[in-house]
Amino acid sequence: MTKRYFIELSYLGTHYHGWQIQPNATTVQEKLQEVLSMLFKTKISITGCGRTDTGVHAKAFFTHVDLDFSHLSFPKEQLTYKLNSILPHDIAIHKIFEVSKDTHARFDAINRTYEYHLSEEKKPFVQGLYYHLPYKNLDFESMNTAAQMLFEYSDFECFSKTGTDVATFNCEIMHAKWTQENDMWIFTIQADRFLRNMVRAIVGTLIEVGRGHMSLSGFRKVIESKKRSEAGWSVPGKGLFLTKIEYPK
Repeated sequence: MTKRYFIELSYLGTHYHGWQIQPNATTVQEKLQEVLSMLFKTKISITGCGRTDTGVHAKAFFTHVDLDFSHLSFPKEQLTYKLNSILPHDIAIHKIFEVSKDTHARFDAINRTYEYHLSEEKKPFVQGLYYHLPYKNLDFESMNTAAQMLFEYSDFECFSKTGTDVATFNCEIMHAKWTQENDMWIFTIQADRFLRNMVRAIVGTLIEVGRGHMSLSGFRKVIESKKRSEAGWSVPGKGLFLTKIEYPK
């Protein structure tokens, strides 16, 4: 009997062109579908809780899949072990559990949390896991003041990748703050949904505030302009982590 399951996983995005399958590129979804299809001896399609860009990492990611365990040649309790033994070292399966038949990994998520990691110091032993900012003495207090302005708005078209085909640019941001952990600065942001490239564009624009190249009133004008060309650059994907997905109880 076919039932719906959630697969909880994490992955290092360094060697992948994001989560979602695309032609002529290696993605996390492609790798997981290939292994599931091999183990179940039938074509398996999975649906992720969202998409991540090239090089972006996920500490917490969920996908739903419809499975019939009668296709397996081993006990279903061994599926997590089997997947981890075959998948590349940079993809880890943590848990597989049954959900109701109409549960959707993407549309049922009520919020998502991302972290962006950057450092003003060069750190050779964590390459690919942070962005080495080539500027010194950013004003993080001003950057946090600007980040608080995000709560006053809902339309974030200015931070969306140009040409994105969406019904609305509205998002509800619940948390946005810079904190320091040793010599690393981490920007944590939580929202009900995110637009393509949104977090990286927000971070790049906040850095402009921190450098003194954009005033707090200028940051507000960027949001109100609804123009991507008015915002700052998109920081590299390697510093971005999807860290949490929440679903209704």
